[in-house]
Amino acid sequence: MDAQKVDMFIISNNKFFESHRVVQIREKMLEMDESKWGFIQTLQFKDPTIALIISLLGGSLGIDRFFIGDTGLGIGKLLTCGGLGIWAIIDWFLIMGATREKNIEILAQVMR
Repeated sequence: MDAQKVDMFIISNNKFFESHRVVQIREKMLEMDESKWGFIQTLQFKDPTIALIISLLGGSLGIDRFFIGDTGLGIGKLLTCGGLGIWAIIDWFLIMGATREKNIEILAQVMR
Protein backbone atom coordinates (compact mmCIF):
# COMPACT_ATOMS: atom_id res chain seq x y z
CA MET A 1 0.00 0.00 0.00
CA ASP A 2 1.14 3.54 -0.67
CA ALA A 3 3.14 5.00 2.25
CA GLN A 4 1.53 8.43 1.87
CA LYS A 5 -1.98 6.99 2.27
CA VAL A 6 -0.90 5.00 5.31
CA ASP A 7 0.71 8.04 6.92
CA MET A 8 -2.42 10.15 6.33
CA PHE A 9 -4.54 7.39 7.89
CA ILE A 10 -2.23 7.19 10.92
CA ILE A 11 -2.22 10.98 11.40
CA SER A 12 -6.00 11.30 11.16
CA ASN A 13 -6.76 8.28 13.37
CA ASN A 14 -3.87 8.43 15.84
CA LYS A 15 -6.08 9.14 18.86
CA PHE A 16 -7.99 5.89 18.40
CA PHE A 17 -4.96 3.64 18.98
CA GLU A 18 -2.35 3.08 21.69
CA SER A 19 0.74 5.10 20.80
CA HIS A 20 3.09 2.14 21.19
CA ARG A 21 1.07 0.16 18.59
CA VAL A 22 1.08 2.82 15.86
CA VAL A 23 4.39 1.65 14.38
CA GLN A 24 3.10 -1.93 14.12
CA ILE A 25 -0.12 -0.75 12.51
CA ARG A 26 1.85 1.29 9.96
CA GLU A 27 4.09 -1.63 9.03
CA LYS A 28 1.14 -4.01 8.61
CA MET A 29 -0.73 -1.49 6.50
CA LEU A 30 2.29 -1.01 4.23
CA GLU A 31 2.39 -4.79 3.64
CA MET A 32 -1.35 -4.94 3.00
CA ASP A 33 -3.04 -5.32 -0.37
CA GLU A 34 -4.32 -2.10 -2.00
CA SER A 35 -7.79 -3.60 -2.46
CA LYS A 36 -8.57 -3.31 1.28
CA TRP A 37 -7.93 0.43 1.38
CA GLY A 38 -11.51 1.38 0.57
CA PHE A 39 -12.87 -0.80 3.34
CA ILE A 40 -10.37 0.56 5.89
CA GLN A 41 -11.46 4.11 5.11
CA THR A 42 -15.05 3.25 6.03
CA LEU A 43 -14.22 1.83 9.47
CA GLN A 44 -15.78 3.63 12.41
CA PHE A 45 -13.59 3.67 15.51
CA LYS A 46 -14.82 4.35 19.05
CA ASP A 47 -13.49 7.57 20.57
CA PRO A 48 -11.69 6.91 23.89
CA THR A 49 -12.68 10.34 25.24
CA ILE A 50 -16.36 9.65 24.59
CA ALA A 51 -15.95 6.26 26.30
CA LEU A 52 -14.49 8.03 29.36
CA ILE A 53 -17.38 10.50 29.49
CA ILE A 54 -19.88 7.66 29.20
CA SER A 55 -18.01 5.79 31.93
CA LEU A 56 -18.16 8.79 34.25
CA LEU A 57 -21.89 9.31 33.67
CA GLY A 58 -23.22 5.77 33.22
CA GLY A 59 -20.40 3.49 34.23
CA SER A 60 -22.28 1.95 37.13
CA LEU A 61 -24.90 0.71 34.63
CA GLY A 62 -22.28 -0.77 32.29
CA ILE A 63 -23.13 1.60 29.45
CA ASP A 64 -19.44 2.24 28.81
CA ARG A 65 -18.78 -1.48 28.26
CA PHE A 66 -21.78 -1.77 25.96
CA PHE A 67 -20.43 1.23 24.02
CA ILE A 68 -17.09 -0.42 23.25
CA GLY A 69 -18.68 -3.77 22.45
CA ASP A 70 -17.99 -5.73 25.65
CA THR A 71 -21.57 -6.93 26.02
CA GLY A 72 -20.79 -9.62 28.60
CA LEU A 73 -18.90 -7.22 30.84
CA GLY A 74 -21.65 -4.66 30.36
CA ILE A 75 -24.30 -7.10 31.55
CA GLY A 76 -22.13 -8.10 34.51
CA LYS A 77 -21.57 -4.50 35.42
CA LEU A 78 -25.27 -3.71 35.06
CA LEU A 79 -26.38 -6.61 37.25
CA THR A 80 -23.86 -5.77 40.00
CA CYS A 81 -24.46 -2.00 39.80
CA GLY A 82 -20.91 -1.45 38.67
CA GLY A 83 -19.51 -3.98 41.13
CA LEU A 84 -21.10 -1.92 43.92
CA GLY A 85 -19.31 1.08 42.53
CA ILE A 86 -15.80 -0.33 42.77
CA TRP A 87 -15.70 -1.72 39.22
CA ALA A 88 -17.16 1.53 37.90
CA ILE A 89 -14.39 3.55 39.56
CA ILE A 90 -11.67 1.20 38.27
CA ASP A 91 -13.12 1.48 34.76
CA TRP A 92 -12.68 5.27 34.85
CA PHE A 93 -8.95 4.56 34.58
CA LEU A 94 -9.13 1.55 32.25
CA ILE A 95 -11.85 2.40 29.74
CA MET A 96 -9.72 4.59 27.44
CA GLY A 97 -7.11 1.85 27.01
CA ALA A 98 -9.80 -0.79 26.54
CA THR A 99 -11.42 1.35 23.85
CA ARG A 100 -8.12 1.74 22.00
CA GLU A 101 -7.53 -2.02 22.15
CA LYS A 102 -11.00 -2.64 20.71
CA ASN A 103 -10.19 -0.24 17.88
CA ILE A 104 -7.01 -2.17 17.12
CA GLU A 105 -9.01 -5.43 17.08
CA ILE A 106 -11.44 -3.91 14.56
CA LEU A 107 -8.56 -2.79 12.34
CA ALA A 108 -6.77 -6.14 12.67
CA GLN A 109 -9.89 -8.01 11.49
CA VAL A 110 -9.87 -6.00 8.27
CA MET A 111 -6.12 -6.31 7.67
CA ARG A 112 -6.14 -10.13 7.72
